[in-house]
Amino acid sequence: MSVTESGSRSGVPVRVSECGDGALRVVAVSADREANWATVHGLSRWLDGCGAVGLHGAVPTYDAALVEFDPARTSAAQIRAFISLGLEFLALGPFGAEAPRTFEVPVLYGGGYGPDLEDVAAHQGLSVEDVIRLHSAKSYIVRCLGAPAGSPMMDGPDFPVPVPRLKDPRLSVPAGAVSVAGRQAVIAPAVAPGGWCVIGQTPLTVLDAGREPLVPYRPGDRLRFRAIGQDEFDALSGSFLEPLPVPGAAAEARS
Repeated sequence: MSVTESGSRSGVPVRVSECGDGALRVVAVSADREANWATVHGLSRWLDGCGAVGLHGAVPTYDAALVEFDPARTSAAQIRAFISLGLEFLALGPFGAEAPRTFEVPVLYGGGYGPDLEDVAAHQGLSVEDVIRLHSAKSYIVRCLGAPAGSPMMDGPDFPVPVPRLKDPRLSVPAGAVSVAGRQAVIAPAVAPGGWCVIGQTPLTVLDAGREPLVPYRPGDRLRFRAIGQDEFDALSGSFLEPLPVPGAAAEARS
């Protein structure tokens, strides 16, 4: 596997390495986490729209992107050249970034909906109420889409210490489970095994196989959590997660 150091005029250096015959991994390696994230996501958007022959696309995460291509139609050297070109475009400003949207996620915390809430509180040296307050205190940027089924991967709440994963992962975590682990937070769009600590559940449907895209959020959007009770949980059950209206958008559309 060959490794190359590269960079752009934007000042964010990247490391490009081969992943088998049909992929390159691009890692942003600056000391600025936000700049690294913006770089790999901007580069991925540019690569997805550049029209390079044989390029399947790019999948960005927190500070890296996997760039997949067909080695029968192109080469790693050609894709490296497109990566370098994309970095030069990024130096001119953000590429293809859409305005972030905000989603409000109602959550019923604790009990059977959040079986690990009390353990998380004990580990943090906090009350259950403080854990809920901290978890719902801020908006979270969707950093990337993960498994299963487009889970929104986010930086976690401002807890005193990282949250350990479960020693014995569950074979089945319900759709809508709201979980934390380490310094991250997530919502489970679909039923799947999981080792994160489940502190609550949203009644909203996150994944819809009949919609395009399958999940309503994208990297860069913001999610915020709101504590609810059983009655509201029941009333909202089955509703779809939708972005909040943009202030002034309705009036602008009527004008």
